[in-house]
Amino acid sequence: MDHVFTHIPPTTLADLLGRAQVMDIGIRPLWDAPRVAGPAYTVRCEPGDNLMLHAAIYRAEPGSVVVVESGDVDHALAGGNVCAVARRRGVAAFVVDGVIRDLGEVREAGFPVFSRGVIPIPGTKEKIGALGEPARVGGVLVHPGDIVVADEEGIVVTPAARREEILTAARAKLAAEAEQSLDAWEEDHRARVEKALSDRGFTG
Repeated sequence: MDHVFTHIPPTTLADLLGRAQVMDIGIRPLWDAPRVAGPAYTVRCEPGDNLMLHAAIYRAEPGSVVVVESGDVDHALAGGNVCAVARRRGVAAFVVDGVIRDLGEVREAGFPVFSRGVIPIPGTKEKIGALGEPARVGGVLVHPGDIVVADEEGIVVTPAARREEILTAARAKLAAEAEQSLDAWEEDHRARVEKALSDRGFTG
């Protein structure tokens, strides 16, 4: 079932939450996946090792977005089978500060992955990291249960404690925007641009 935040674009959330809750541009959708949203299941992997992500797919609740801190782009955190099993178990998506492999298989399985890219070299499965603890991903400190929304526009993390406040504000903002025609928007926009220029002494 769609998470309620699936209907809120990252752009709207970014306007409300600010830069600190938006992941950096290096973490991108690896294929043309639909927007995903869900509570974060947080993972920290040691560089070069993927054990904790592989453990997470059997522990994350259905609907979760598995969010991974790894600090490594030389070894894949996951491949086709791991992504297929995650999808089968109801995981909504992976958002990983790292890389994966078997992109063709992942795309074919229809599993959304947002990462720094692909590499064919697998990581080891030898090091204990952490599950269910805060993870820094794309520059954002993500806590378990924070709401992650990701699509081609970017990835925004809504703190769990602000969930209802932000959802209400986002719905109001979207409703107001839907009622405004492009002509009205242009008129307002032009007035604001001209005022900003004038206030700064621009006369061109």
